[in-house]
Amino acid sequence: MPPTVAKRLATRFSLGGFAGRFEETPLGAISEAVGEGTMQQQGDAAASIYWLCYRQPQHLIWVVSSGEMGGADHRVTEIVEALAEKDAGASTDCAIIPDKFSPVVFDGKLHLGMSRQQVITALGPPSKSEAAQMVYSHAGKRPHGFDETAWLILGFREDKLVSMRGGKTTTN
Repeated sequence: MPPTVAKRLATRFSLGGFAGRFEETPLGAISEAVGEGTMQQQGDAAASIYWLCYRQPQHLIWVVSSGEMGGADHRVTEIVEALAEKDAGASTDCAIIPDKFSPVVFDGKLHLGMSRQQVITALGPPSKSEAAQMVYSHAGKRPHGFDETAWLILGFREDKLVSMRGGKTTTN
Protein backbone atom coordinates (compact mmCIF):
# COMPACT_ATOMS: atom_id res chain seq x y z
CA MET A 1 0.00 0.00 0.00
CA PRO A 2 1.62 3.28 -1.03
CA PRO A 3 1.80 5.66 1.94
CA THR A 4 -0.45 8.63 1.15
CA VAL A 5 -1.05 10.09 4.61
CA ALA A 6 1.36 12.92 5.43
CA LYS A 7 0.38 13.20 9.10
CA ARG A 8 1.94 10.73 11.56
CA LEU A 9 -0.33 7.82 12.51
CA ALA A 10 -0.37 5.30 15.34
CA THR A 11 1.85 7.26 17.66
CA ARG A 12 -0.14 6.69 20.85
CA PHE A 13 -2.96 4.57 22.22
CA SER A 14 -5.06 4.28 25.31
CA LEU A 15 -6.84 1.44 27.02
CA GLY A 16 -9.37 3.39 29.04
CA GLY A 17 -7.29 5.45 31.48
CA PHE A 18 -4.00 3.71 30.58
CA ALA A 19 -2.01 5.78 28.08
CA GLY A 20 0.78 4.27 26.00
CA ARG A 21 2.91 4.96 22.96
CA PHE A 22 3.66 2.66 20.05
CA GLU A 23 7.32 1.51 20.12
CA GLU A 24 7.79 2.87 23.65
CA THR A 25 5.37 1.08 26.01
CA PRO A 26 6.43 -2.48 26.96
CA LEU A 27 3.86 -5.27 27.04
CA GLY A 28 4.82 -5.85 30.69
CA ALA A 29 3.66 -2.35 31.64
CA ILE A 30 0.23 -3.09 30.17
CA SER A 31 -0.24 -6.46 31.89
CA GLU A 32 0.95 -4.90 35.16
CA ALA A 33 -1.49 -1.97 34.86
CA VAL A 34 -4.40 -4.20 33.83
CA GLY A 35 -3.53 -6.79 36.48
CA GLU A 36 -4.33 -9.53 33.98
CA GLY A 37 -2.83 -11.09 30.91
CA THR A 38 0.00 -13.49 30.25
CA MET A 39 2.48 -12.64 27.54
CA GLN A 40 2.41 -15.26 24.81
CA GLN A 41 5.05 -15.85 22.15
CA GLN A 42 5.35 -17.56 18.78
CA GLY A 43 8.29 -17.99 16.40
CA ASP A 44 12.03 -17.50 16.73
CA ALA A 45 14.40 -14.53 16.61
CA ALA A 46 13.40 -11.81 14.11
CA ALA A 47 10.31 -13.80 13.03
CA SER A 48 8.92 -14.00 16.57
CA ILE A 49 5.96 -12.10 17.95
CA TYR A 50 4.82 -11.52 21.53
CA TRP A 51 1.30 -10.56 22.56
CA LEU A 52 -1.27 -10.02 25.24
CA CYS A 53 -4.83 -11.04 24.48
CA TYR A 54 -7.84 -9.57 26.28
CA ARG A 55 -11.58 -9.99 25.96
CA GLN A 56 -14.78 -8.30 26.96
CA PRO A 57 -18.27 -9.32 25.91
CA GLN A 58 -18.17 -9.07 22.11
CA HIS A 59 -14.65 -7.51 22.06
CA LEU A 60 -11.25 -9.07 21.48
CA ILE A 61 -8.04 -7.07 21.92
CA TRP A 62 -4.49 -8.10 21.01
CA VAL A 63 -1.53 -5.97 22.05
CA VAL A 64 1.44 -7.12 19.97
CA SER A 65 5.20 -6.70 19.94
CA SER A 66 7.30 -7.75 16.97
CA GLY A 67 10.23 -9.88 18.13
CA GLU A 68 12.61 -7.85 16.00
CA MET A 69 11.15 -4.34 16.18
CA GLY A 70 9.80 -4.48 19.75
CA GLY A 71 13.21 -5.00 21.31
CA ALA A 72 14.18 -7.05 24.34
CA ASP A 73 11.51 -5.40 26.52
CA HIS A 74 8.78 -6.19 23.95
CA ARG A 75 7.53 -2.68 23.19
CA VAL A 76 4.10 -2.42 21.54
CA THR A 77 4.30 -2.30 17.74
CA GLU A 78 0.67 -3.13 16.94
CA ILE A 79 -2.78 -3.28 18.51
CA VAL A 80 -5.82 -5.06 17.11
CA GLU A 81 -9.36 -4.68 18.43
CA ALA A 82 -12.39 -6.33 16.90
CA LEU A 83 -16.04 -6.81 17.68
CA ALA A 84 -16.88 -10.49 17.77
CA GLU A 85 -20.03 -11.83 16.11
CA LYS A 86 -20.86 -13.60 19.37
CA ASP A 87 -19.86 -13.12 22.99
CA ALA A 88 -16.04 -13.16 23.12
CA GLY A 89 -16.25 -15.30 26.26
CA ALA A 90 -15.54 -18.30 24.05
CA SER A 91 -11.91 -17.11 23.73
CA THR A 92 -10.86 -18.48 27.08
CA ASP A 93 -7.15 -18.13 26.30
CA CYS A 94 -7.62 -14.34 26.55
CA ALA A 95 -7.81 -12.65 29.95
CA ILE A 96 -10.90 -10.62 30.81
CA ILE A 97 -9.99 -6.94 30.74
CA PRO A 98 -11.70 -4.78 33.36
CA ASP A 99 -14.15 -2.16 32.05
CA LYS A 100 -11.92 0.70 33.21
CA PHE A 101 -9.47 -0.26 30.41
CA SER A 102 -12.06 0.41 27.74
CA PRO A 103 -12.34 1.79 25.14
CA VAL A 104 -9.23 1.26 23.04
CA VAL A 105 -8.42 4.59 21.35
CA PHE A 106 -5.72 5.33 18.75
CA ASP A 107 -4.14 8.78 18.60
CA GLY A 108 -6.72 10.24 20.98
CA LYS A 109 -9.59 10.02 18.49
CA LEU A 110 -10.15 6.66 16.77
CA HIS A 111 -12.35 4.05 18.48
CA LEU A 112 -14.82 1.32 17.57
CA GLY A 113 -18.37 2.43 16.87
CA MET A 114 -17.41 5.53 14.86
CA SER A 115 -19.12 6.03 11.51
CA ARG A 116 -17.09 6.01 8.29
CA GLN A 117 -17.65 9.77 7.98
CA GLN A 118 -16.46 10.39 11.56
CA VAL A 119 -13.26 8.49 10.76
CA ILE A 120 -12.67 10.54 7.61
CA THR A 121 -13.35 13.76 9.52
CA ALA A 122 -10.85 12.72 12.21
CA LEU A 123 -8.09 11.33 9.95
CA GLY A 124 -8.67 12.78 6.49
CA PRO A 125 -8.89 10.76 3.28
CA PRO A 126 -7.66 7.15 3.49
CA SER A 127 -4.87 5.66 1.38
CA LYS A 128 -7.34 3.02 0.17
CA SER A 129 -11.06 2.59 0.66
CA GLU A 130 -13.40 -0.32 -0.06
CA ALA A 131 -16.92 -1.04 1.14
CA ALA A 132 -15.87 -2.96 4.24
CA GLN A 133 -12.38 -1.54 4.84
CA MET A 134 -10.30 1.62 4.86
CA VAL A 135 -6.52 1.70 5.05
CA TYR A 136 -4.39 4.61 6.18
CA SER A 137 -0.66 4.36 5.44
CA HIS A 138 2.12 6.78 6.44
CA ALA A 139 5.86 6.77 5.80
CA GLY A 140 8.25 9.49 6.89
CA LYS A 141 11.65 10.39 8.23
CA ARG A 142 12.33 10.80 11.93
CA PRO A 143 15.21 12.60 13.59
CA HIS A 144 18.64 11.06 13.00
CA GLY A 145 17.50 9.71 9.61
CA PHE A 146 15.28 6.88 10.84
CA ASP A 147 12.40 5.73 8.62
CA GLU A 148 8.94 5.49 10.19
CA THR A 149 6.11 3.40 8.78
CA ALA A 150 2.64 3.44 10.34
CA TRP A 151 -0.69 1.96 9.35
CA LEU A 152 -4.32 1.73 10.31
CA ILE A 153 -6.50 -0.98 8.82
CA LEU A 154 -10.11 -0.25 9.68
CA GLY A 155 -13.02 -2.64 9.19
CA PHE A 156 -16.62 -1.50 8.81
CA ARG A 157 -19.98 -3.23 9.03
CA GLU A 158 -23.16 -1.26 8.29
CA ASP A 159 -21.11 1.98 8.21
CA LYS A 160 -19.76 1.46 11.75
CA LEU A 161 -16.13 0.86 12.69
CA VAL A 162 -16.00 -2.74 13.99
CA SER A 163 -12.27 -3.52 13.83
CA MET A 164 -9.04 -1.57 14.11
CA ARG A 165 -5.51 -2.71 13.46
CA GLY A 166 -2.90 -0.05 14.01
CA GLY A 167 0.85 -0.17 14.26
CA LYS A 168 4.14 1.57 13.76
CA THR A 169 7.76 0.61 13.16
CA THR A 170 10.87 2.74 12.96
CA THR A 171 14.00 1.50 11.20
CA ASN A 172 17.38 2.94 10.31
